[in-house]
Amino acid sequence: MISKENAEHYHWGDACDGWYLLKRQDMLIIHEKMPADTQEKRHFHSLSRQFFFVLDGVLTMELEGEKHQIAALQGIEIPPAAKHQARNESDSAVEFIVISHPTTRGDRSDVAEQ
Repeated sequence: MISKENAEHYHWGDACDGWYLLKRQDMLIIHEKMPADTQEKRHFHSLSRQFFFVLDGVLTMELEGEKHQIAALQGIEIPPAAKHQARNESDSAVEFIVISHPTTRGDRSDVAEQ
């Protein structure tokens, strides 16, 4: 059994947290938490398809130049090669699950921000 409490934890970006719920080459599932006013670098994955599902708060996802506001219990699919950037533009933390198939490890290319 895996939970946020016993999963491998890591830090990324500006004070963001992540927990590996499933860490395999064919699939990666992580629980992430982004504090207010944080963002990841804009990037794409050549092979990996991702699905972001918000648990709490509102996630802003820039996908190929278009902004999407994803509220709790909503999700968005990111196809391979699509440039995207997760942002928390709100006043409170956002928590979400990211499912990647196959893993994004070694399959990330950063791009210039818009």
